[in-house]
Amino acid sequence: MSDAAEIPARVEEDKVLPIVVYALYLAGFTNGLTFLVGLIVAYVNRETAGPINASHYTFAIRTFWLSIWWFLVGLAVFLVGLPLSVLLIGIPMLIAGGTIMGAISVFFVVRCIVGLVYLLQGQAYPRPNAWLL
Repeated sequence: MSDAAEIPARVEEDKVLPIVVYALYLAGFTNGLTFLVGLIVAYVNRETAGPINASHYTFAIRTFWLSIWWFLVGLAVFLVGLPLSVLLIGIPMLIAGGTIMGAISVFFVVRCIVGLVYLLQGQAYPRPNAWLL
């Protein structure tokens, strides 16, 4: 008997599909459709994934829904301010809505990049249900 047989080998998970999810999310800024494709891939693979990939899928899904929610809030503020800008009282709402939408876009990209960094290091995302990072 050898001692090497008693030590379990480190299990490596395939990183391709989580990378694809993050790449589809980032490509979504050019066409919009790949946001949904990435979300579907994350939902389909989350249950059968190992612990590392499952944390990234959960993080990606949460990133999508948080971003959509806050983007829609910013869009609503912007759209309410649009007709009111004729009376000049909607200009602050236009600025606030545009700022929210821009900030959420940055938030989305940063979360995707941070998730990719953890994934490429072979680590599970430490707090996949966190609101920020």
